[in-house]
Amino acid sequence: MATSEFQDANKMPHSSQEEFLSYLQHYQLTVPVQVDENGKFLSYTVKHKQSGRWRRDLADPQPLQDPLESRLFYSLSAYGKHFQLNLTLNPHFMSKQFTVEYWGKGGLEWRHNTVDNCHYVGFLQNQYSTSRVALSNCKGLHGVITTEEEQYFIEPLKNMSLTNSNEWNLDEAQQHVIYKMSAIPSPHEHSQEFSCGISDLRAPSPLRAASSDPLSPAPQSELWNSTHRQRRSVSSERFVETLVVADKMMVGYHGRKDIEHYILSVMNIVAKLYRDASLGNVVNIIVTRLIVLTEDQPNLEINHHADKSLDSFCKWQKSILSHHSSGNNIPENGMAHHDNAVLITRYDICTYKNKPCGTLGLASVAGMCEPERSCSINEDIGLGSAFTIAHEIGHNFGMNHDGIGNSCGTKGHETAKLMAAHITANTNPFSWSACSKDYITSFLDSGRGTYEQCRFQYGASSRQCKYGEVCRELWCLSKSNRCVTNSIPAAEGTLCQSGSIDKGWCYQGECVAFGTWPHSVDGGWGPWSTWGECSRTCGGGVSSSMRHCDSPAPSGGGKYCLGERKRYRSCNTDPCSVGSRDFREKQCADFDNMPFRGKY
Repeated sequence: MATSEFQDANKMPHSSQEEFLSYLQHYQLTVPVQVDENGKFLSYTVKHKQSGRWRRDLADPQPLQDPLESRLFYSLSAYGKHFQLNLTLNPHFMSKQFTVEYWGKGGLEWRHNTVDNCHYVGFLQNQYSTSRVALSNCKGLHGVITTEEEQYFIEPLKNMSLTNSNEWNLDEAQQHVIYKMSAIPSPHEHSQEFSCGISDLRAPSPLRAASSDPLSPAPQSELWNSTHRQRRSVSSERFVETLVVADKMMVGYHGRKDIEHYILSVMNIVAKLYRDASLGNVVNIIVTRLIVLTEDQPNLEINHHADKSLDSFCKWQKSILSHHSSGNNIPENGMAHHDNAVLITRYDICTYKNKPCGTLGLASVAGMCEPERSCSINEDIGLGSAFTIAHEIGHNFGMNHDGIGNSCGTKGHETAKLMAAHITANTNPFSWSACSKDYITSFLDSGRGTYEQCRFQYGASSRQCKYGEVCRELWCLSKSNRCVTNSIPAAEGTLCQSGSIDKGWCYQGECVAFGTWPHSVDGGWGPWSTWGECSRTCGGGVSSSMRHCDSPAPSGGGKYCLGERKRYRSCNTDPCSVGSRDFREKQCADFDNMPFRGKY
């Protein structure tokens, strides 16, 4: 399993909000209020209304959200600044068939599918192109506010007057804590040393990742010399159905009453990070299942040893993966399918040893499309855990650390971002570097992120072969290379098109149009570049042309462009002159002076 760890040089243990606040260099208290679109005061109540709770049901369509609740506006002041939040409900962040399960020693004890629609994304009023906000108002405001100058975390202030209590003060005029990321103490205030690297424990072929640059794209010269046909680079919308597991340490810290809302608040931030246009791809993180472990599980070992815990968790999550469901369609056993599994723990994890250290997360590199490797473990450190989880999912997508085998984050280049090996005051964890964009694009273009549903049905070499009514029937290549179907539709959320819908997603067997994101600007393709140099001087070669998503560039949560970003054409097709050296002979001659098994 090829794994990559994520460490935080600012990490410190804490057992309560009060203790955590004592570690911060500074924080402020603020009282957010609900306002209208023009900033006029409406109410001190900022928590979600219970009337918005609803039960997800296979038979019943999703109830419509109250229009007044689908968009919300809040106002607050802190650090000498005034923040007016413009928020839109994030309804697709959870699967239509989302369930919460509580597991004891004997496995599943009870589950429910009652959901609070209380997770929002948005921006600061009049700053939608330069700010990003991801907040949940389930029990007060939990989330992040990002401006051009700073990043802020906000959460309700727990009632400190209640000894040994995790109760939230839910009275009107509810106080909240707000603090800057830069307020987290620097590593020099702690005696621990922190290092990070990629360990290669066991990497099954063909996705073995070495310790240096595991998935960097091949140079152009190597691409032209390949005997395989070049794969088109197409920007397609992706949906990652996600299982989230919280261990018993999480239950002990957050309590049964608040753990569901807390975890979903964190995952809402994760989903927002993957919608950022800097990723260069459209990726939707969809939570299909939340498992809360109230007791240790017989076949799951979780402790300080991150490597062993990851190995155990990856095997365990595969054992509970439903192979009988098609995407969001839950079979009789009630188990929802997942593409990726995320474990959140309160253990102070460490690579290579069973004792605390600075490691925050560990994941299998490039394992997204392998059921036993599409997984990660993440240490809970508060709302900042969202960055750890997004970082580790990035490793599952084949991303390497910024500055490790690439130029991002190094001197003279752009600042290290979400895939930085360490989070420090100089890191920008709210967007993706150009290197991360290249890694995930290479991974998805390679085909490892496509045709997953066909592979589940017909084996690892299968892929989609017919693109008609995919929402009614999914057609795949069989082992005998025939285009076949078992009359099962594609999973809900699969990208589709119809005569009247240019871009949509499958819902209950039909292709329905995507909704729009208010106040956002979707990206548009710019002009194609001039054709590049031909790879051959004669005898037939290939040249390429690129275009970029910059006319306009996506902003305010807008979508990245869909379609071809690179195209190819034949060139210099005239035969080579008589007596000229054959190009294949020239390629072979390049290796004349390289020994093979001791011989030339």
